[in-house]
Amino acid sequence: MAEMAGIEVQNVSLGYGRRKVLDGISFNVAAGEMVGLIGPNGGGKSTVIRALSRVIPAKSGKIAVNGRDINRIPRDELAKLVGVVPQIPLLPSAFTAFEIVLMGCNPHLGLLQQESAADYERVWQAMALTQTRDLAKRRVGELSGGEIQSLLIARVLVQATRVVLLDEPTANLDINRQVEVLGLIRRLCLEEKLSVLVALHDLNLASQYCDRLILISEGKIYAEGTPAQVITQENLKAVYGVKGGVSVRLANGRPVVLPGDDTPSP
Repeated sequence: MAEMAGIEVQNVSLGYGRRKVLDGISFNVAAGEMVGLIGPNGGGKSTVIRALSRVIPAKSGKIAVNGRDINRIPRDELAKLVGVVPQIPLLPSAFTAFEIVLMGCNPHLGLLQQESAADYERVWQAMALTQTRDLAKRRVGELSGGEIQSLLIARVLVQATRVVLLDEPTANLDINRQVEVLGLIRRLCLEEKLSVLVALHDLNLASQYCDRLILISEGKIYAEGTPAQVITQENLKAVYGVKGGVSVRLANGRPVVLPGDDTPSP
């Protein structure tokens, strides 16, 4: 029997009020696959993440997680299936970093049930993986954007869901932390057979870490496929309006976007 896709989006339209942002998009994310959403700012990448986490409803079409319509899944059960790292989190500033990561246990606790010693150990392990253990006693209000982003990833690891959604998870991180975080997410995706959908603005990071890319432009999916199929000179010019060149790294065959223009040399 073929393995069911962790995420299924079928002819879905999304928007806010009367404004439609995305019109009739369809794609799947399989178990063990890391798929990147790319495209110009304001094009709808974050909107897709919000719809998949049921923050906003779809105007039409169907969204399914592990074969089940998300509108038919109770919210407490959905929290056991889908983990989210939002771009702009709303967190209580007085909470410590450890308490934020510990929140990942909540979907698995019964009414009035307290966290166990095993839960605390999972929190410490997740913080070790994300290099945030030294932040444990510090309060959210004292942390940088990059530190908070790392804590949210640790929280998702504790939540132990089969589907992980990330909205610009590297936006506030310096380059070495970007590589570490995306490397960790990709490794867990492969080892744990997670379905990972990540919205990224950095095309080079998307190219190096994602199995497939979905390029969104003007409310539609403009291109979908491997990084080499999607990140091309033609697509960059058509969607981003840039004249940058595309270089191919021979080590892995994945494209790298380099600055450039068509201005002739004097």
